Amino acid sequence: MDHITLGNVSITRVWEYFGPVDMTPDTFFPESPKEVWEDGGSWLSPHFLDSDTNIVHSAIQTWLLRSEGRTILVDTGVGNHKERPYAPVWSHLRTDFLANLARAGVEPEDVDIVINTHLHIDHVGWNTYLDGRQWVPTFPAATYLMPKDDFDFWNPENGHKPRLGRGNQNVFEDSVAPVHQAGRTLLWENSHRIDAGLRLDAAPGHTPGSCVLTLTSGTDRAVFVGDMLHSPVQILEPDANSCFCEDPAGARATRRKVLGWAADNNALVIPAHLGGHGAAEVVREGSKFAIKGWAPFAPYTEQA
Repeated sequence: MDHITLGNVSITRVWEYFGPVDMTPDTFFPESPKEVWEDGGSWLSPHFLDSDTNIVHSAIQTWLLRSEGRTILVDTGVGNHKERPYAPVWSHLRTDFLANLARAGVEPEDVDIVINTHLHIDHVGWNTYLDGRQWVPTFPAATYLMPKDDFDFWNPENGHKPRLGRGNQNVFEDSVAPVHQAGRTLLWENSHRIDAGLRLDAAPGHTPGSCVLTLTSGTDRAVFVGDMLHSPVQILEPDANSCFCEDPAGARATRRKVLGWAADNNALVIPAHLGGHGAAEVVREGSKFAIKGWAPFAPYTEQA
C-alpha cells in the first residue's frame, strides 16, 4: 500500500530513492548510544540499516496530500541533474520521480502547493528542473511555502556558515532562487494555516527554519516532521541528533515537544526519510518514547 486516508485527507507516498547513504550510525548519529544499534539490528535491518556493512539506509520521498480539493506536496527530494560537489551520493541523479508522481495521478501542472519543511539539499531538489540551460519551477501553478528563516539562512548573500559546511552548495541557486524569482514562493514565519485540517508551525533546531505540518481531520491526527527524525532510533533516543542539526539543543527540544504531542494525541509521526513502513505511532516510555505501531505503507525494495 502506498496510500492511506486520515479523516478527509489522503496521503500517498512517492519515492525517489531508497538505499545506502554512505554513513555509519556513528557518523550520522554521533550522540546515539552504540548499543541501541547493536541491540536493534534485528528490527533496524534492512529498512534502516545494512547490518552487513553497518551503513544507514534512508528513503528520499515526497508525501502527496489531497485536501479540500487541492494537491499538496511535502518536500521534493533531491532532483535530477543537480551539481552537488560535496554530496556525491546526490549528484547528477536521473530518477523516475516525475513518472512515479504521474503513477499517483499527478502531473506537475496539477500541484497547487509545495511545502519545503526546510531548505536542505534533499528536500528542495524537484522544486526545479533543467529546461535547456535554465532551472525553472517544476510545478508551474504551485505556491511554494518556504520558511523565511531558512530562506534567509541559506541565501549565500547573507554569509552564514552552516554546520553542513559546503554540503548544501548550489542548492539555493538552483532549487530555491529560481522559484522565488518566478514569483512562486510564499515565505512564512511562525505558523501558516493551509486549510481547516493542515497547519505549518516553526520547529527550529535541525535548521533555523525547520517546520512541521500538523494534520487534524475528524478524529485522525498526524504530524509530518521533516528531518526532526532521520531514523526510528531517534524515537527511542530523542536526545540523539543527526550530524546535520544546526542547533543541537534546539533540535532536541523540538524533537521531545513534537513526539510528546504525538504520543498524547495518538498522532502518526511521518518523517521525511524513513524506509520500511514510513511512519509510526509513538507512546511515552519514561523520559523517552517507544514505537506503538507502524503505518501500513508497504516497505520499499532497494531503488538505488
